[in-house]
Amino acid sequence: MTAHDTDLSKMLLWNFNLIGHHELNGFGGMGEGLSIQLAKDGRRILWTAHESAPKNFTGIDVTDPRNPKVVCQTELPHQRMRSNSLELSGDIMAVAYQVKEPGLKPAGFELFDVSTPENPRSIGFFDASGPYSRGVHQLWFCDGEYVHMAAGAGDFQPRNQLDDQFYRIVDVRNPGKPVEVGRWWLPGTREGDAEPPPVRHKGKADMGFRAHNTNVYPQRPDRCYLGYIDAGMIILDIADKAKPKVVSRWDNSPPYYGFTHTILPLFDRGLYVVTDESTVDSAADWPKLIWLVDAREETNPVPIATCPPPSYDLFAKRGGRFGAHNIHENVPVPTSWQSDQVVIGTFFNAGLRAFDISNPYAPAEIAHFVPPAPKGAPTGAIQLNDVFVDERGIVYTVDRHIGGLYILEMEF
Repeated sequence: MTAHDTDLSKMLLWNFNLIGHHELNGFGGMGEGLSIQLAKDGRRILWTAHESAPKNFTGIDVTDPRNPKVVCQTELPHQRMRSNSLELSGDIMAVAYQVKEPGLKPAGFELFDVSTPENPRSIGFFDASGPYSRGVHQLWFCDGEYVHMAAGAGDFQPRNQLDDQFYRIVDVRNPGKPVEVGRWWLPGTREGDAEPPPVRHKGKADMGFRAHNTNVYPQRPDRCYLGYIDAGMIILDIADKAKPKVVSRWDNSPPYYGFTHTILPLFDRGLYVVTDESTVDSAADWPKLIWLVDAREETNPVPIATCPPPSYDLFAKRGGRFGAHNIHENVPVPTSWQSDQVVIGTFFNAGLRAFDISNPYAPAEIAHFVPPAPKGAPTGAIQLNDVFVDERGIVYTVDRHIGGLYILEMEF
């Protein structure tokens, strides 16, 4: 089908080729954790985090991407928690645990040895629980040494409960005894801060001044590229991990609706790719966009373009969320595809989109994939949630609610 088709009961496909699909044994509601392991026996295992209970994480053999096979699927300790995020470094996997109400446990992250994919073995746990903490929402673990995460803490009392998660750095070089080495929060959000509290967004746009993605890359190991939801994009100097310092901040909201999610630095091009996240059904927080930001002077980031959004008329009322979410993040591991010319991102009911950003002032859509609503979809629409591209150029994307895993080839 072409870019001009409008029948969403059918698959919309342009410059992608669907080569595989797996409903993950009926537990196809997937979160934001996707990571590829090259197992010692030569298999390629895709590890995926679940959006909600009862499942924790699933391992899928994607050695042959046209014939994916579940090799492992684990249970959460209880129903009132989720494992929304995971990352892999070698054969060690870190899995985030976030609980539904502050004070519940386990809240933190767990480390697993997955050298035998069928039998993940717990080797460490970091406790981030507390009376005001929901634990860890997102984590970044790529170097085998440090977990960077958006988390609460037992000793952190937010002035507003929506601001409960901040940036924390944990040393896991001894995986059996993880230890925090640094933290940073937006001044004014903690009880006892000398700074005044931030001016809150109005109504349903108030999603919290808290951390989301915490990306750190080997090109600049002294920087954290931090999405801070209603506080926008924040670049931190973490050369001294015990004392992170703000380098710059860029915030588009208001007039937009907040929820800055991901910052992808394109080092050789002097660009940041910044995503919002749509968090409200039926386009009530439209527009949620992918932004291109000039990063040549990191102390003064300047927005220069947005990737062209999908058609409002076509998708806004199709059910569920509509707008940007996450992108392929050029994760610095051997199994990740790297590109500073193409951005691939999820848009919930508008599916998966690819953009040519070779001219950063005029990004152009070059591909999309919108599968039909999975049977039993609670919103009546697909809700593609996350995407990862491996070094072979194979694209993996997952549905937030029930559809499971879709595997694609790029045809651009």
